[in-house]
Amino acid sequence: MAHIELGNDIPGILGLLAYRPETAGPLGELAEVLLRGDSTLTRGERELIAAYVSRRNECEYCSNSHAATAAAQLPGGAGLVGQVLADPGTAPVSAKLRALLDIADLVRVDGRLVSADVVAKARAAGATDVEIHDTVLIAAAFCMYNRYVDGLGTAVPDDPAQYAAGAQILVQHGYRAPG
Repeated sequence: MAHIELGNDIPGILGLLAYRPETAGPLGELAEVLLRGDSTLTRGERELIAAYVSRRNECEYCSNSHAATAAAQLPGGAGLVGQVLADPGTAPVSAKLRALLDIADLVRVDGRLVSADVVAKARAAGATDVEIHDTVLIAAAFCMYNRYVDGLGTAVPDDPAQYAAGAQILVQHGYRAPG
């Protein structure tokens, strides 16, 4: 049960977006651009960054949602996503993605922790300035989304199939609010 009366039984951020449709558009547009817009990072990699930040923030709904969406778009599927969420340092991902996950985790804690050395390490691993920019913005945005979902105590489904079904909708239709 959410902390406020939403007038719906929709879990997670979807219930909040239905409650305040005027905020749904901008929030959905931001997620659309960050996670599905033009980028040299794949959609799966960007979803994985979102899932990783959400997991580290202990936001169960967002972590599960974006993990399922990453798994639906990455060759390694749920197994790879699980490895990254458990320990990105040993997961079978590129050095570039590992460096970007490090940046995302620093942003999650405090953006000021992202140092010139950390950025240089990401560049040395092949990350572009746009990829570094987008990683910082994904991490910052997901801190906001996580706090929005958890701060209002939204419902969190227990059934992994619900997240997998939602992932298929996101993969096919994206984050823009229907209009």
